Amino acid sequence: MKYLPIFMNIRDRDCLVVGGGEIATRKAALLNDAGAKVTVMSPDLTTTLTEWLGEGKITRRDCPFDENTDISDYRLVVAATNNKVINQLISDKAKASNTPVNVVDQPDAGTFIMPSIVDRDPVQIAISTGGASPVLARLLRGKLESTIPTTYGRLAKLVEEFRDKVKSRFDNVTERRHFWEQVFQSRISELLFAGKEQKAREALQAALESGDHPTQTGEVYLVGAGPGDPDLLTFKALRLMQQADVVLHDRLVSQPILDMVRRDAERIYVGKERNHHAVRQENINDLLVELAQQGKRVLRLKGGDPFIFGRGGEEIETLAENNVPFQVVPGITAGAGCASYSGIPLTHRDYAQSCTFVTGNLKDGSVDLNWSALAEPSQTIVFYMGLKTLSVICEQLIAHGRRPDTPAAIVQQGTTRNQRVLTATLETLPDITSDEKILPPTLIIVGDVVKLHDKLAWYEPEVDAAAHWDQASL
Repeated sequence: MKYLPIFMNIRDRDCLVVGGGEIATRKAALLNDAGAKVTVMSPDLTTTLTEWLGEGKITRRDCPFDENTDISDYRLVVAATNNKVINQLISDKAKASNTPVNVVDQPDAGTFIMPSIVDRDPVQIAISTGGASPVLARLLRGKLESTIPTTYGRLAKLVEEFRDKVKSRFDNVTERRHFWEQVFQSRISELLFAGKEQKAREALQAALESGDHPTQTGEVYLVGAGPGDPDLLTFKALRLMQQADVVLHDRLVSQPILDMVRRDAERIYVGKERNHHAVRQENINDLLVELAQQGKRVLRLKGGDPFIFGRGGEEIETLAENNVPFQVVPGITAGAGCASYSGIPLTHRDYAQSCTFVTGNLKDGSVDLNWSALAEPSQTIVFYMGLKTLSVICEQLIAHGRRPDTPAAIVQQGTTRNQRVLTATLETLPDITSDEKILPPTLIIVGDVVKLHDKLAWYEPEVDAAAHWDQASL
């Protein structure tokens, strides 16, 4: 181990940063975050440092560093000039006065190095490669940032609040450890992560008073899986996917996303297709309640966003009626995701000032839509589940006043490697689509913004027709 990892308390201590450039600015910001009294020594300052000086966030020594500079009163020194000779002089003087010194980009010249930091105050994680590769340290930090919720800081503060109480309640160190382990894996933590801090505090107090370890109660996580690309999942979605005991997923959840669910979780397919439901919606609602009441953490994984044509409202309505705890995690809806990956902005000052999401599902033999409103110009219309009724959609829009030459596009399996985008007009799109053997899921975009597709298309999928996304057989 080349360096000893330590966390230094510099709150309200005088610290010196020598240099006034961008690197010095970043170091001063880091010291400020740690509560230090920061002095910057430099004849020149960045705009940010100048603003901080005016706001009283830093003090300044408006002079260059030389052999006569006294640094003995500082708790810590950072050499951040662009002159290696000056940086070495700073380091030598700091070492002579036994003052910890960091020399930017010269790890061996100083006595300590600055790690990459994941900050979930008061939880902090420092990553270092011993100066060998700062870029690698930053990449590792990025991976940790994506897996550690910001709410862990609030959890640590809650634990700190109860620490003395737990010590009084449990004399044995082992008992205290078991108690906290149960807390961290119980609904108490999940309440806090869901933003219900007071309820988490009350649950922790109740567990402490009873002397029992907190038990795991059932809960439902209604999670939006987005339009298909796993990289579009939210951090919160990933966390809940990794802790679920059972997952109910629909047809629109891509296999790469399913592969990110906890490996030993039970999987139940409840997908729906036109005229065929693997499980009726009412039965899905009841199954969520039943599994949660068994004490299981139930992941209801839905393509796109649960509240946009996803029947999420119906499901949590049943959960609420049965007093089943639940969380809802939004996902990127297909309209936004597919449009972005197709290079079709849904609104644009030159083409469309509004956007409407509608469903193209048949109802009692007809498409139940307000065609007059949809035919208004200067708006973009996005049709979900409209492949089977595409001819009716185009005919009705034209019949109610939309120009036959209005640009239109159909996006197949958007955001995945099998994405295809066909552009045409309201008049020609049905014929083109029938000739191309379009595969679901699809999205239809109507409006002048479609004109921008050829210019703005940026995503280049690796289409593999033999491995197309057809989850109907799941």
